Amino acid sequence: MIPVLMSWSGGKDSCVALHELQRSGRYEIAALMTTVTRDYDRISMHGVRRELLARQAEALGAPLHEVFIPADASNEDYEAAMARALTVHRARGVGTVAFGDLFLADIRACRDRMMANNQMSALYPVWGRDTRAFIGDFIDAGFKAVIVCVDLAVLDASFAGRAIDAELLSALPPGVDPCGENGEFHTFVFDGPNFTRPVEISIGERVTRGSFCFCDLAPAA
Repeated sequence: MIPVLMSWSGGKDSCVALHELQRSGRYEIAALMTTVTRDYDRISMHGVRRELLARQAEALGAPLHEVFIPADASNEDYEAAMARALTVHRARGVGTVAFGDLFLADIRACRDRMMANNQMSALYPVWGRDTRAFIGDFIDAGFKAVIVCVDLAVLDASFAGRAIDAELLSALPPGVDPCGENGEFHTFVFDGPNFTRPVEISIGERVTRGSFCFCDLAPAA
C-alpha cells in the first residue's frame, strides 16, 4: 500500500477524506498531521484541546504528528514548521500528503506549491464534490460532529457548539456554504464509521476572540 500523511484538522472534511483513503484499500495512513498553536495548546484555528485531538486519533487508529507553531505565526513560520515535519516523513518513505479541500482553487495551489517545495505530492480525495451533497452524505454515513468555531462576520455566535445535522443545515443563512468551506465555521468529529469508539465530549462555554467565536469542548467525565 502507498504510505500517505493526512493533513488533519479534526473536522469533517479531513475526516471524510481519511475515510475515503482507508476504504480504498490502496493507502496506509502514516500519520494524521495537525498544526497546533503552542501558546494555547489547541488545534490551530479550530481551537480544540490537544487532549481531544489525541483521543480522536486513537479512536481512528492512526498515529498523530503534531506540528507546533506560535500564536502569532507568520506564513513563513508555518511553512518552516511544516517543512521540518515533512522532512521526517519523507525520510521514512512517505511521498504524499492528502488534504480534505473541496473547491478552493487558491488554497489548493498553495498546497501544491508547498508540497513541491518539499519534494512531496498532494492528494485530494474529496475535491470537487458538491458541498450540499457532501454534508448530506456525511450525516447519512453516521458521522457525528459539532461546530467549534464560527466567523462572526457571517454567523451568529449561537451556532458555536451546535451539532452538524439536518436542523443545522436548514438554519444556515443564505450564502453560507453548508460545509463552511469558505471559513464560515469549523468542526470537530467525535464519531463515525471509521471510529472504533466515540470520543466522549462535553459542550463548554463560548469564547469570542477577535472576529471568531469558539465553543470550548472538554473530555466528558
